[in-house]
Amino acid sequence: MKKCKFFAMLGCLLLFTGIQSGFSKEKEVIYQPYELDKLIHEIDEPCAPIVTEDYIIFTAETNHRNVGIAFDFENYQVIHPFQILMRLDEDGNKTPVHMFYCYERKHKIENIRYRMIMDGLWTTDPLNPNKVYDDSVNLYFSTVENLGTIYEYTEQTPDDAVRFIYKGESGLNLHLAGTFSNWDPWIYTLEETSPGFYELSLPLPTGKYYYNYYIGLTPILDNTNPNKAYTLDGRSASVIVVN
Repeated sequence: MKKCKFFAMLGCLLLFTGIQSGFSKEKEVIYQPYELDKLIHEIDEPCAPIVTEDYIIFTAETNHRNVGIAFDFENYQVIHPFQILMRLDEDGNKTPVHMFYCYERKHKIENIRYRMIMDGLWTTDPLNPNKVYDDSVNLYFSTVENLGTIYEYTEQTPDDAVRFIYKGESGLNLHLAGTFSNWDPWIYTLEETSPGFYELSLPLPTGKYYYNYYIGLTPILDNTNPNKAYTLDGRSASVIVVN
């Protein structure tokens, strides 16, 4: 039954790949957040999956007309299309470097199984040597294992504190200020606990707080917190609610 169900789903998705125009490798790159965009452009050629704290980057050769990827945690029911990275050569012509898909690590998953769809054919990832065989469906699946820590962001912790997080360049002298400190940018300093990763745990009572990070007197929004607002005095600020 499991095998029949998988192949029935597979047939529907194969039909989908034949009509999905979004798979076209000619599709231009939609530029990502700076940190991710930098990672993508640092990949000089297709390779095995690249795992970072925030993302897993899957790549493919550019000789395919279209490439997609499907994951076990979505029951292989969603096909995510690859994009293509182009660079300018010495003559100013665009040349393809690699095709890629970036998975943002929001699921608390230690191991991922996946299949790739290349020019309409389901297969394992030819650039990833790690595979497992599932005898219930008579198929090999590519794997990424031992993923460890997932995406980290500013949030309230169980000990009634807020763990403030910032991700950026290494070597910054980064401070924290907000309504909890009367916007004084010199009281709290974030510690760089790994290259480009800054954090500070601060006990705060129940309430809604506005804050920014500071380099000197220059405010910087929290790039791990999507909640933003304008304060009464007109400044942009990140927002955290402590319950």
